[in-house]
Amino acid sequence: MDIDESALRERLGRLTLGQKVHLLTGDGFWTLRPVPEIGLRRITMSDGPSGIRGTRWDERDTSLLFPNPTALAATWDPELAERIGRLNGAQARERGVHVQLAPTVNLHRTPLGGRHFENYSEDPLLTARIGAAFVRGVQSAGVAATVKHFVGNDSETSRMSYDARIGDEALGELYLRPFEEAVKAGVWAVMAAYNGVNGAPMTENRPLLTDVLKRRWGFDGVVVSDWTAIRSTEESADAGMDLEMPGLPTSPWRDRLVQAVRDGRVAEELTDDKVLRVLRLAARVGALEGFPEPPPATTPADARAQLRDAAARAAVLLRNDGVLPLAAPCRVALIGPNAVRFSAQGGGSAHVNPEHVVSPVEGLRRALGDGTELTVHPGVHPHERLAPLPLDLVTDPETGEPGVRLEFLDAEGAVLGSELRLAAHFVFLGGPPRGTAQIVVRAQMTPAEDGHHTFAITGTGDFELRVDGTATAVTLAPGHGDPAEALMRPPEHRVRAELAAGRPVTVELRHARAPRRFATVFGLGHRAPHLPEDDELAAAVAAARGADAAVVIVGTNDDVESEGFDRTSLALPGRQDELVSAVAAANPRTVVVVNAGAPVLMPWRDEVAAILWAWLPGQEGGDAIADVLTGAAEPGGRLPTTFPASDDGILSPVPAADGTLDYAEGTAIGYRHYAPDQIAYPFGHGLGYTTWEYGPVTVAGGVAEVTVRNTGDRPGRETVQLYAVPDRRAVSGGTAGRLAGFAVAEAAPGESVTLRIELDERVRSAAEDVDITPTRTDIG
Repeated sequence: MDIDESALRERLGRLTLGQKVHLLTGDGFWTLRPVPEIGLRRITMSDGPSGIRGTRWDERDTSLLFPNPTALAATWDPELAERIGRLNGAQARERGVHVQLAPTVNLHRTPLGGRHFENYSEDPLLTARIGAAFVRGVQSAGVAATVKHFVGNDSETSRMSYDARIGDEALGELYLRPFEEAVKAGVWAVMAAYNGVNGAPMTENRPLLTDVLKRRWGFDGVVVSDWTAIRSTEESADAGMDLEMPGLPTSPWRDRLVQAVRDGRVAEELTDDKVLRVLRLAARVGALEGFPEPPPATTPADARAQLRDAAARAAVLLRNDGVLPLAAPCRVALIGPNAVRFSAQGGGSAHVNPEHVVSPVEGLRRALGDGTELTVHPGVHPHERLAPLPLDLVTDPETGEPGVRLEFLDAEGAVLGSELRLAAHFVFLGGPPRGTAQIVVRAQMTPAEDGHHTFAITGTGDFELRVDGTATAVTLAPGHGDPAEALMRPPEHRVRAELAAGRPVTVELRHARAPRRFATVFGLGHRAPHLPEDDELAAAVAAARGADAAVVIVGTNDDVESEGFDRTSLALPGRQDELVSAVAAANPRTVVVVNAGAPVLMPWRDEVAAILWAWLPGQEGGDAIADVLTGAAEPGGRLPTTFPASDDGILSPVPAADGTLDYAEGTAIGYRHYAPDQIAYPFGHGLGYTTWEYGPVTVAGGVAEVTVRNTGDRPGRETVQLYAVPDRRAVSGGTAGRLAGFAVAEAAPGESVTLRIELDERVRSAAEDVDITPTRTDIG
């Protein structure tokens, strides 16, 4: 979009110094200050790697929940990424959001990274092409994409303070590459990270923010801080930051920056450049009067079908001895903790509230039909935390409607507000209504089962829980880790109650809110009576023994994969490995579906008939998994990251005692890091339900050409990958080569497709020193 820069400068000239500087700090948690005198409307931002959450973190503001970003990268399909980006942009437009805080293009330096699921890949080229396509899609809808977190934000441990020590070669070849490609794609915003790089916090890192991003790359958009990442005044302003988020009373900008400009410690010309960037952003997203509005963009009627298709295309078939696709009718034992408590998304700021998530139970029942006998057993209980109180057990005690009654009380106990809520977990960013001293949750609960029911109080502060007249008081304190952890994974206290099925009881939770607390997070969890774990596992094995096939769904959850903390091991939580081995021993036709966003260890991988990696597949995940298991859809995914065979040799995400995180491995991350015997499944791996034949590869003018033929008996999808290999060895993991280009082919049985694959420009410049080698994705 061409912007009339002279018109922007004219608007700038009408602002006072105070107006200009105050425009550079958020006006609240998600918005920028409007300035009606110059036609500037309020600009609204929203988190968005997995969908547009909007400005509220609760069930009243539902949005489409997309497959996690690593799943999108597993499609190896920039055209699909662009379509998904446009669908995100349409969702944002409908919700009044101007700036989407996505995509996240940090690399998978280590599979232990807590936000691994929120990033695309370990490879800079794959990350760059998927990320740039997503940016183009979002911005085609008139919404600003925000590429983040610039740069070196590849760990969660001490993320707000660690200093990443990254050599120039690794910084340029790996970690900066996806950001550079996003700038070339025309991204309108870049988010600066919490951490430091090579001695300077990123919000004060002039060599990277100004010299590289703005001057060398020519970025003309807005550099926005991660939330509360700016901790200085002139240092951050001089470094190249443009916008401080959010707007807090303790802001180091706003009035302090006004004074710094007046004192001559920050040049007013520098401030003017920042304001021009904000005005340019406003013009691009339709928030500045007198500039063209973006073209209309609305969520299409087939949006859910698009999400289902994307999740199926992302699914990676790691192993198959012929048991898949499943044939109906049959007897299927559906087993595993993630079969009954499905992980559709990871934890943290990427969290979205969808209207409904399709579970694997729903999906398989629909796909297999009425003639199939489907039994369901969790097998084991690996979750550290209880699920929220189920809404199908509770009603509002005032109206009898499904849900709970939420009340806000002042210090004298007077009711300031009362509302029906369809949730049992509550987040108030900016706090509840003014004057609130206590928040009360009331519900009428009708248990479905006799026995010991477990309730969980979650949050920080003082609480009192009453269940059927019995009161429990507790004070919960936050941990000592990342402040985000108190918001995303608050402490939990459990209470047991003996209840009778069908007999209604009153449940009431009172929370005394501490004054001056900016965010309030609390909730009520529940677990129904269940078998001891040994008995539950035995029941699952017995069901598998009597079935034609056993489908075991194991994986992670937001206790394991979330913003705010890193993993300490790739092992599946709890006794899930034991469950898989026991089921496989009872039924040779055992299919394992792994529901996780980042690699896990699979010590049983040679014991089972098939393994399908389903990622965190979003709201349509249950149907997408069923589509692939039954053959209604091709498992189109290929691994965008290496799956290690053990924890040995994995790079650590934990900084040293002095706060530094040494990237001593240089460029040797991912498939450049591991030896072949350290790999369970290599980068780029994935099977399908048909077979392919490759023709010779020719390279001319920076473009490779190859013909592939579907030699099987059903339609298929193949991802052709080309690698630059200095020593001419084929790539199957553990090589010095690097990805040089890729493309996706779809063909009917017997059909041939010729692909023209654009090679990475950095490989082209060194083409005389490398061999371009095609790699089959069905190795292993």
